Amino acid sequence: MDNINELKIGDSVFVQSYKHNGSLHRTWSKALVLDVTEDCYVVVTDHSWVVEADRRRWITKEPAICFYYKKKWYNIISMIRKSGIYYYCNIATPSIYDGEAIKNVDYDLDVKVFPDGSYAILDENEFEYHAHKMNYPEEIKKICVHAKEELEEMIKTNTIPFEFSYLNDYLMKYFELLFDRSETEKTPENA
Repeated sequence: MDNINELKIGDSVFVQSYKHNGSLHRTWSKALVLDVTEDCYVVVTDHSWVVEADRRRWITKEPAICFYYKKKWYNIISMIRKSGIYYYCNIATPSIYDGEAIKNVDYDLDVKVFPDGSYAILDENEFEYHAHKMNYPEEIKKICVHAKEELEEMIKTNTIPFEFSYLNDYLMKYFELLFDRSETEKTPENA
């Protein structure tokens, strides 16, 4: 059901992340579509409600350009902060759009990248715990480790999307969409 023509630039879309056992892990209430390619959904979340599995709710504080890959076992969230760009990379199944939301299954392992290019591998214990508790197949575990290693190599070599000008192009596209929306929302008497 993954049809490139179903999402268009400027559309709002939900994002839903699940766990291996099918339980809902995290939901973003809105994401603005910046691009849809054969390989990736590029969206931005900015002041979006996020609901966690334990029902905690919070609102994102800054724009985050998110890359949901259709064939790769990770997604990358780049958070634009005053102190620099932070990347949060989730090891997860390839993402699909099913007409309702962009969806994937989160496999616990994460890579956080700091503005200076250093990075940290997070949640290895959680990965081991869930692998045992939810009986991750050996093949899934191998794919997850390979995806983590692929991300590490991309970070070290400054490969897209870890390249500033690439990310900056999407940030400018986001600002253009915001400007276009505000212009169309103006009534003749307010213009």
